[in-house]
Amino acid sequence: MERRKTQAMASHSAIFLLLSIFTFVFLGSEYLYVNMVSRIVEESQTVIAQNYALGVNALGFLIYPLINRSVRERNKTILIFSLSFLSIICIFLIQQHISFSVTLAAGVVLFLLLGVFGGSVHYLAACTIRTERIAGLVGISYAAGILLQYANNNLVNIEIAEAAVLSVSLAVLSVLIMRTRRIHKEALASDETAPLRTALRPDEMSRKKIPAGLLLVLLVALMACVFSTLDNAITLGHAAGTMDIGQWPRMLLALSGLAAGFLFDIRKRKYMALMMYCVMVLSVLCVIVLRWGGPFLTGVAVAYVASGFFVVFFTTSFLELAACMRLPDLWAGMGRAVNNLVAALVTNGSVTLLLAGRSITLIVLMLVLFVAASILMFAYTVKAHAVLAPPPAPAAGYTPKEKFSSFASLYSLTDRERDVLQYLLVSDGSVQDIAQQMALSRPVLYRHIRSLNEKTGTQSRIGLLQFYYEWMPENKGVTPEKSPDFKA
Repeated sequence: MERRKTQAMASHSAIFLLLSIFTFVFLGSEYLYVNMVSRIVEESQTVIAQNYALGVNALGFLIYPLINRSVRERNKTILIFSLSFLSIICIFLIQQHISFSVTLAAGVVLFLLLGVFGGSVHYLAACTIRTERIAGLVGISYAAGILLQYANNNLVNIEIAEAAVLSVSLAVLSVLIMRTRRIHKEALASDETAPLRTALRPDEMSRKKIPAGLLLVLLVALMACVFSTLDNAITLGHAAGTMDIGQWPRMLLALSGLAAGFLFDIRKRKYMALMMYCVMVLSVLCVIVLRWGGPFLTGVAVAYVASGFFVVFFTTSFLELAACMRLPDLWAGMGRAVNNLVAALVTNGSVTLLLAGRSITLIVLMLVLFVAASILMFAYTVKAHAVLAPPPAPAAGYTPKEKFSSFASLYSLTDRERDVLQYLLVSDGSVQDIAQQMALSRPVLYRHIRSLNEKTGTQSRIGLLQFYYEWMPENKGVTPEKSPDFKA
């Protein structure tokens, strides 16, 4: 029990650091990039350059699953540090802002790589988090990242030093990714934590859960349109000299992230969607009020509170959903990818409407978005309730070792078949990777898997794993064999 608690604390600390540092590096890099580009070109081109960066960043999140599944485990360490080195070069090229083309190219490469790093961070979070207070951990991490950026902007006033801080932080992030991967593997290899693998079970029925994922993608996209428009309204008001908002909104953003984390976790996130819906209603009303000359400071406060709640909402939702999907490394970071992509696509349009003074058109568009998001929110809530329903609790007193022993005994598994099944349960690798780890040829490993399929009545490796995860000793009327450390 103490060992399990220690492992859980180490895992949660690692995820906290990963999410915090990634948030800081991403926001800090965006700030440096936009600042350097704005010194070379006019405002309209700066916005376009920022949109390119956000767009390729979303692409990086989508590329990560391909890298994760195509690169062999022993080569991933080299790859991560190589990408980190390339990212650091891009940071210093941006800081030098030699020309617009060089700065733009460096920014595109940097944000593409940051998308890959972000995909890895969110996937590790989905794999590793073993607490019901997911939103709380996400909220605290987000707030910490915001505060780090706030401190960096106010304490580091030299550009080369700012680039150095970001580079060191990115190097630390790379080391933490490798360390967290190792912690995750150790947890999977431990009999005491083996049930945690079920949080990312490759369920053959996951295709039925895809509609919930698609609904969430559409919902986040529509909500991102609303929040991006509100943010653009505030930015334009600030640029026009309506009021200097200063640095205090950053503190409000951190506080809203903290508040969202703790509020969302009430009753195991039962009311998270409802709370987010209320925030969206407030944001839509705020855009309308601002277009009719409402108080600017109120709009600023609403915009930053809404942003904090929105980030915690989509991050938590996709981390939770990824645990039920067949491609968790794709779905874990989907929230950030969708948000960044939509922000890149709608910025020009919303800014054009805001600058043109077409208030009626903007208000009608916001109401249409609100109605569509309301319908999607309802549909997703219904789907998510079924998808995210907790699995049946294991029988009282059964340890993972006892379950495995009973399963192997009931289906008359040989010693080698037991070894193969254990590797299948704890490995995310391909059959080729598992064969290398077990010092077997692929044909021999396939033969053992076919034998396991025949004995259990399953049709594939995925079916075998799903069958095992759902199997309980009492399902077959057997008594679990007691492991050597079992105490009655």
